[in-house]
Order: sequence, then structure tokens, then C-alpha cells
Amino acid sequence: LESSLFSREVSVDKVDDGSCGGFRTMMAMAMAKPTKAAKTKGGKAAGKEGARVLMKRLAEGAREAKRQAKEATTRNVPEEEELQWTREAAWLKSQLDSEEDVESIVEVGRMLANAVVVSEPEGTEDMQEEVAQESTTIEWPNPGEVFWTRPPRTRKPKRGKGIPPKDGSPLHIVHIAAEMAPLAKVGGLGDVVTGLAKACEVRGHQAEVVLPYYECIKEDQVEDLRHVMDYDVPKGTMWDGQMRVEGLKTSLYEGIVEGVKVLFLRPDWNCTNLFRGQQIYGGSYNELEAYLYFCRASLEMLKVTGRQPDILHLHEWQCAAAAMLYWEVYHLEGLWKARVMLTIHNLANSGDCRPEEMIAMGLDAERFRTIDKALDERTIGHNPERLSLLKGGIVYSSAVTTVSPTYRRESLESGAAGWLQSSLLKHQDKYHGLLNGIDNVVWDPADDPFIPVNYTPTSAVEAKAACKKYVQRGLGLAEDPDRPLVCCITRLVPQKGIHLIRHAIWRTIEQGGQFVLLGSGHADGDFRAMAEGELKNHSHAKLLVMYSEQLSHYLYAASDCFLVPSMFEPCGLTQMVAMKYGSLPIVRRTGGLADTVIDVDQDPKNGNGYVFDGADEGSLDQALDRALNGYRNQRDTWSEKVKQVMDINNSWDNSAQSYIGLYRSLLT
Repeated sequence: LESSLFSREVSVDKVDDGSCGGFRTMMAMAMAKPTKAAKTKGGKAAGKEGARVLMKRLAEGAREAKRQAKEATTRNVPEEEELQWTREAAWLKSQLDSEEDVESIVEVGRMLANAVVVSEPEGTEDMQEEVAQESTTIEWPNPGEVFWTRPPRTRKPKRGKGIPPKDGSPLHIVHIAAEMAPLAKVGGLGDVVTGLAKACEVRGHQAEVVLPYYECIKEDQVEDLRHVMDYDVPKGTMWDGQMRVEGLKTSLYEGIVEGVKVLFLRPDWNCTNLFRGQQIYGGSYNELEAYLYFCRASLEMLKVTGRQPDILHLHEWQCAAAAMLYWEVYHLEGLWKARVMLTIHNLANSGDCRPEEMIAMGLDAERFRTIDKALDERTIGHNPERLSLLKGGIVYSSAVTTVSPTYRRESLESGAAGWLQSSLLKHQDKYHGLLNGIDNVVWDPADDPFIPVNYTPTSAVEAKAACKKYVQRGLGLAEDPDRPLVCCITRLVPQKGIHLIRHAIWRTIEQGGQFVLLGSGHADGDFRAMAEGELKNHSHAKLLVMYSEQLSHYLYAASDCFLVPSMFEPCGLTQMVAMKYGSLPIVRRTGGLADTVIDVDQDPKNGNGYVFDGADEGSLDQALDRALNGYRNQRDTWSEKVKQVMDINNSWDNSAQSYIGLYRSLLT
């Protein structure tokens, strides 16, 4: 024992695989000849850490002996072993807690800590044991099984998160939005509304979300759903060429979604079909009419319930008309306190409408039909002239935000805003680019119930290999750990660069990798044909033309690289989630992708992915090929990058601080 200890070649395994009583022997030896090194500050720190490592290993030994005892036909020997391990752990803990003979204990711990560092990379042993233990609970899928509809293992992780500090002077923030994840989610808008509201709530603010009561929502996803009241909402219609305003009975419901209070507004479905149907958008009703009514119903609800929020936070063109209504009507009728913020998530839709359509919110459109308010200047002199709800929201809001600094710049300088560029330039002093965040509770590989093995940065390489094997087996791909797995989770629409996705599938296979696509959209026809044709039952590609939130968790955890080749991307969340799960993103430099991904070859120290600029296949190839080669030929560097990207903080807690700062600036 003395020889192995002082030769500094001992590892933790070599120590505790021997006689348990040997630990006391080593302590006694150290007590007999303490050294000067133990008295240094650094020596004490390393020594205590080493001693605590021993204590942890002893406790683990006791638990393992107990487990073996349960499985054994006779308990005599295992019980004795368990008692021996437990005594040693208790003795060491008592010595550490009491600080008796601390210099001697510190010294032996320091030597053991040094020995572990010499014999194995830091954390390797615990990491491998952790992954091995997790792997024993995996229920491996059968090829072709829809495995993502069941738990991947017999044990679910425990959820427990650190709580950020509370802010002083809490604000009352009311979000008015068309989407909220997971209840009513079509794209990133729903994630943003939920993530920001939750983050503000956690920081001590009162956040509420006003949402249409879509017929298709799953009521079992809402906690404590209850009917609160009925009230009338002024709604305009055309009758015999004249505008007529009548009250539409509306029901207010309350419930909790993801820890946030949600106020659901449902029109009387005996009188209208607004918000009826089996999907969020694309029902049998007129969406423009529906959201104009919803804006009016939201503000009327605030008035009749006596709410006086500090901030009205409106989202996207669907809710932009609420800014016009607030200042033209409700601010004069008692909603005196609030300031209005509009967030533009995507400038692709400006909410165009004809004057006669705008009367659905119960007001004559003439008061907004000027170039300095909501008139679409492209239609001046046309018959009829048109209005833009998004332009009206920009003009009437106290502040306007978009979802990344680069998208703000592109909208002001590069034509991303189209004809609305002039309005944004006119109001650029109140126009801000605030980067979105991701929900670190929903997206946390260390505590994710949907993935086969949980992991942290220190255990990511081994754990991701297990997750990759799981997905390869479940999707019928070749189980080859050396083939880089590229995943893409996206809506299949032109904005997302579908021509580049199509090319990347074949390029990845050609370069010796594997490709998995998860997504659907109005431009998914080619991908459906490929999935049922040439790529059906392919060993290295799987196209899943659908969407599943559960399956997306598996793919983030299994992937080595994550493709986001968008033509434009206001912010993008998938690249942030991918990095959280240790997958290196391959992105086109635009919008929020440019703000969150740095090319590893241009900046080796801070790089966290692979970036290209063009919209052509050749530009994509140079980034994709570099990523595939990096995985195959620079595995040590790759492993370090995996750990590095997982440590990047893209959480909503960071983003929420920026929003809260802007909220407060509007109130001063």
C-alpha cells in the first residue's frame, strides 16, 4: 500500500478494489509522516477534494453491495461487505467534518487526487460509470418501432433547477399572442411566448398570456381550466353597405400552462365559427377577421376584469391591431397604465387588409387610413387602398422589437423588411433587436425524460454515442459510431432552404455520413417522394415527413451535426437547442444564426459550428464537408467542442433580462 501510494501510480480503482481496511491504514501512514506540502492552501484544497472522492467511492461501494445483497440468495457475506463499506465511509466523513488530524487527511487526499489525475483524465471514471449506469435502464427499440411514443428507459430523471434571483419592483406583463407552446404551437412564436413568460414569472414578475380558445387545443394540457365569466365584445359587420357594431358574446377561461396563467377567449360558437377547426391556422374561418376580433376581445377583457398591466406585449401581425385599439379607444376608457411593446417574429407577413375587413374590430378604418398610421403606401391611388396591421402596430407601439440584432440590421439595411423598411427606419430609435432564448427546463440533456441517457458536458461523448446507437437502431440505420450523424428539424418551406436540405441529404451519404430529417410543410412533396422511393429502407438516411416533439429530443441528443441552411432566419431556436445537446450546427450566415454561431475554422477558440454565406450547393458543401471531416479526423478536438458548445448559455433567463430592462425603460 505504501509503495503504490507514494509512487503516485495508484488510481481510485486500484485503491478501493483492495481491502477496505486499507483506507485506515493509509490514513495512519499519512498521520505518521505529514509533509509540508499538505499545509499549503493549494495542497489543502486538492487534498480535501481527493478525500471527498474517496468518501464518494466508499458510499457507492456500500450502495452496490446493498444492490448485490438484494439479488443474492443468501445475504450473509454481502451484508458484511455493505457494513464494512458503510463504516469506512462514515469514518472518513467524520474525520472530514470534525477537522481532526486535518493536515494528515488532507495530505493523503492530496496524494490520491494527484494519483488520479496522473492515471486517468479528469472525470473519466465517474463519467463512464454514470453513462454505464444510465445504459442499464435503456429499453432498446426494435427497428421500425415508433419508439418515440414510449419512454426510452425504465427510470425517469428527476427535475430540479436552480432558481435565478428575483427582480425588485415586479412588473405585471400581459402577452397577447396567437400561439403558446406546447398548447398552441405551429412555429417558434409559441416557444418564444412561453419561454419569455416563464422566465419573467420565475424572476418574480406577474406574467399572463391571452390566447384564443382554439377548438383544437388539448384541454388536458391546461391545469385548473375553469370558466370565469362571459362578456360582450364590440364586433363590426357590413349590413346593406353600412357598418353595424354589435356585441359578440365571449367567454373568458383561465388555466395554467407551463407554470404561466393563460387567459383563453372563446367567441360564442353558436353565432360564429371563429377559431373552430382541427388546427391552429387554416380553419374554415377568415383568419384576418378572427384576429381583429381577438385584439378587441383581449383589450375588452382587460377593461371588464379591472386589470391594469404595466406592459402589453403584442406578438406578430395577428395581434398588432391591439396597439392601435389601445391608444385610440381603451386608453381613453380607463386602461391608463400600460405601455405597449410589439415583437416582430417574422416580417414575411405584414397583415394586409382592406378597409371593409378592418371593421371586424368594431371601428371604422378611416381613422387609420393615413400614411403616418396604417396605410400601405404601395396602394396609394389604388381602388381600394389597403392597410397594414403590422405597420399600424409599429407606429402605435411604445417600443418595437425583433428577435435578433442581425435581423434588425437586415430589416433596416438589406431589404429583409420589404416595403416596411421605410416605416422601421422612421421609428428606428424605438426599434430593438433582442435575441431569443431557449427553455432550459424543456431542453436539458442532463434531465430530459425523452432521451435514453442523460448527460452533462463531462459525460457527453459517451452518452451521445449511446443515444446515437439508440436512434440508429430505432430508425433502421446502420449502427456505426464512426459515421457522423447529421440531423435537420425544420418546417419544409422555401424560407428554410429546402433546396439545400435536399442536396445535403445526398452529400452527407456520399461523404460517408448519415442524415435524418424531421419536418413537414407546404413544400414537403419532394421529401415525401424521396422517403417512399429511393431512400426507403436506406442504411444511412431517414426522412420523417412529420413532426413529433418527443422525437426531436432524441435527434438533438443523437446528432453529431445539426443543419440549418435558412435563406433568412429572424432568430432560430433549433441551432441553440442543438448546441445545448452537444451537436455542432452547420448554418447559413443570416439573422439570428449569424448572432449565435461562430465558425470553428475562422475562430478556433470561440468557434461553435460551421458557417457558410452563399445560397448555392457549393457554399453548403464547403461547410458540410468541413464538419464531416472534423468529426472523422479530429475526434479529440471535436469532443472538446462538444463540451464547449454545451456550456454556452442561450437560456431565456439571459434574454428575459434584456426584455425586462426594455420594459422598465418604457415606464420611466
